[in-house]
Amino acid sequence: MVIKEKKLLALLTGKNIKEDMAPPIWMMRQAGRYLPEYQNSRKQVGGFLEMCDSPAFATEVTCQPIRRYGFDGAIIFADILLLPRALGQHVWFEGGVGPKLTPLPSFEGEDIRTLEILRDYTSEEFHKNLAPVYQALQQTRAALPAETTLLGFCGAPWTVFCYMFNGAGSKDWANVKAQAYKTPEKVKEVLTFLAHRSAEYLAKQVESGAEAVQVFDSWAGAVPPALEDLLLKQPLKILMQKFKELCPNTPLILFPKGVSPSLLEHFAQMEEVTALAVDEKVDLNWAAKVLAPHAIVQGNLDNALLLTTPAQVKKATEEMLAKIAPTGRYIVNLGHGVLPPTPLENVATFVKTVKEWQG
Repeated sequence: MVIKEKKLLALLTGKNIKEDMAPPIWMMRQAGRYLPEYQNSRKQVGGFLEMCDSPAFATEVTCQPIRRYGFDGAIIFADILLLPRALGQHVWFEGGVGPKLTPLPSFEGEDIRTLEILRDYTSEEFHKNLAPVYQALQQTRAALPAETTLLGFCGAPWTVFCYMFNGAGSKDWANVKAQAYKTPEKVKEVLTFLAHRSAEYLAKQVESGAEAVQVFDSWAGAVPPALEDLLLKQPLKILMQKFKELCPNTPLILFPKGVSPSLLEHFAQMEEVTALAVDEKVDLNWAAKVLAPHAIVQGNLDNALLLTTPAQVKKATEEMLAKIAPTGRYIVNLGHGVLPPTPLENVATFVKTVKEWQG
């Protein structure tokens, strides 16, 4: 019996992919609404959070894109807002609107009322509330092919705090940034708190079967230079250092979406960062020269290209691979999550083009 290599995990743990060898591939949001099997599972359960709370269904939808396309990595089906919910904040999803949360109390007086609420839990209660995620990871690890790397994940402190403080999505997060300008020390304390809890959450995911983890800072691009240290650099450093203390041998992928080239270079040089995911706006020729010597690069096909034709997908994918795959330090992915209207044949073309890559 021939056991296939875990290509993604091998690369993340220090084994460079040869120039004439296809790089590993997975997609953000690869288990989702573009798949008919996902839609069928969703109908059986009802709502998105209900799927997250069912280890059986979370396992099923995590495995669906692996069965169909043979991705090298499977990311557990969950949501970044499960963490604030585990801390006692009410979270729900409204159709056509997105996530909604009971907003945290405003910062008043000398004390952080917000932080007092966040502290009102025990570690046991926190992990108990996240038990469905851990159970799903255990079940998924057992269900996946031996060559598939299982990924866990969490949201970055800034991105999670945006939703927690605002109570909903936003185009610019102006009121959250305003609070950071007004009370930087209080915001720093909350972000530090979230960084520690996030690290504990990731470590428990590893204990439950995750072989690597990704930290999503989806709203990092909304942060101006004056607030980068407070909202991005410091909390991410705390999170990643704590995680490495708990799981020193587990690879960590950081996705700071929309940030400047200089900030990408800063993150690539952080010793805690194994791989740096980049969005579709990043020039991969530049990334190959500047980022790849320090961190493995992940990304960055524009998800809108998957809405075109198989021929266009093939051409764009080949052009992307030519720029950076020869470094041997590259994971193929999208610049952001796969979109719901994406034709199945385009995803198949994307995967096939990568797997047939000869350098």
